[in-house]
Amino acid sequence: MKVLDRHRSLRQRLSWWLALQSFAGLGLVCLAVYLVTEFNFRDRQEETLAQKENVIRHLLADGKEHRDSEDLTHKLDDFLVGHGDLSLEVLQSDAVVLYTHTRNQNSHTVLRQRQFEVAQVDGLASRVLRVQLSLDIQTDNQLLHRLAVTLLVAAIGGAIVVSLGGFSLVNLGLAPVRRLASQTRALSADSLHQRLDGGEQPLELVPLIDQFNALLARIEKAYSQMEGFNADVAHELCTPLATLIANNELALRHPDQADMQEVIASNLEELHRLTGIVNDMLFLSQADRGVGARRAPVSSLASLAADVLDYHEASLAEAGLTAKVVGDVQGAFDAPLLRRALSNLLGNATRYARPGSIVQVGFKAMEEDRVLITVTNCGDMIDPEILPHFFDRFFRADPARSHGQSNHGLGLAIVGAIARMHQGKPVAWSDSGVTSVGMEISAN
Repeated sequence: MKVLDRHRSLRQRLSWWLALQSFAGLGLVCLAVYLVTEFNFRDRQEETLAQKENVIRHLLADGKEHRDSEDLTHKLDDFLVGHGDLSLEVLQSDAVVLYTHTRNQNSHTVLRQRQFEVAQVDGLASRVLRVQLSLDIQTDNQLLHRLAVTLLVAAIGGAIVVSLGGFSLVNLGLAPVRRLASQTRALSADSLHQRLDGGEQPLELVPLIDQFNALLARIEKAYSQMEGFNADVAHELCTPLATLIANNELALRHPDQADMQEVIASNLEELHRLTGIVNDMLFLSQADRGVGARRAPVSSLASLAADVLDYHEASLAEAGLTAKVVGDVQGAFDAPLLRRALSNLLGNATRYARPGSIVQVGFKAMEEDRVLITVTNCGDMIDPEILPHFFDRFFRADPARSHGQSNHGLGLAIVGAIARMHQGKPVAWSDSGVTSVGMEISAN
């Protein structure tokens, strides 16, 4: 249940957000309508009071015309005829009420009032009348209340309608995602060659589908390599094991005729071969798990290469080859690993170089503290399609496996692993019979 709660439905989230957004948008629109209407009502009420104030000022300003209070009352009553929403109260400066009209008010009446003073002149005498004009706005308030309820119901109802429509649209819009999920659900180890169909998918999902298809291609390649690797391992281990079994069976069947020393020597040779394969496999396994190089300052890679050349001096002489070192660099490297990589590269070059040619070990400093290490030999032209597979495990350019007894196809794979352990990559190119194999690594 906790997993389900943590992974909420995208459809529900989109629908809820759309509902909230719809309600917020409609609510803002309705609020704006209500505020504008209320402002117009208030403005109209103020304008009505201002107009009536001007009329009352005109009626009260000249005292000569209203010497009689009954005459004033009559004039003001005439003024209020037809204005049931107006109330008026006129007071003298001594708080004596000259006129009042409040017969339309009750406990529910809501008034908007305006108070002002009128200077009444009668000959040389003058007096100040205080006037309170009131406007009954109960009807407007009731109308605003009904408008507010109507707008609120409209906002809620509109949000519900939009949400239901949005839920359907979201459900329809996510249909390609469901189809995509069905396609991925159908993938398995037996169908890695299949790819997701992005033809009917939205534009936003196309990059994801492309990346997923690229990942499937890499997984298919790795899976194929693993299957081939398993077959190669079985093939490489089968030969020495078969030899061991045959030697032991012959020795047991004819113990008097068997030369036990020769049998033991042959078995020991095959066991050394098995040990080499297993050790190389363990090294590659460690490299695949992300084990890094143990770097230490190396003052001269040329000197390190010279030590490796001394070790290969006999095999180079036997193949009729000479070797030289070109260039030099320094940096922080794992010296034992580089010796092993150079030894594998020299062994590979020795097997395939043309007799009488020169094997060249080159070191070149590159940008961003990168170092290019290559071993170059002259020999047959190599098919460009084969070069990318040079560093695959158990790969041999010679289909006949003419060097099968001394070479089990992991040398260049180890070179590639050592390059990756130095944050680098293996490199290989061949042009006009000159082949260079090596690695580009980081010096720090």
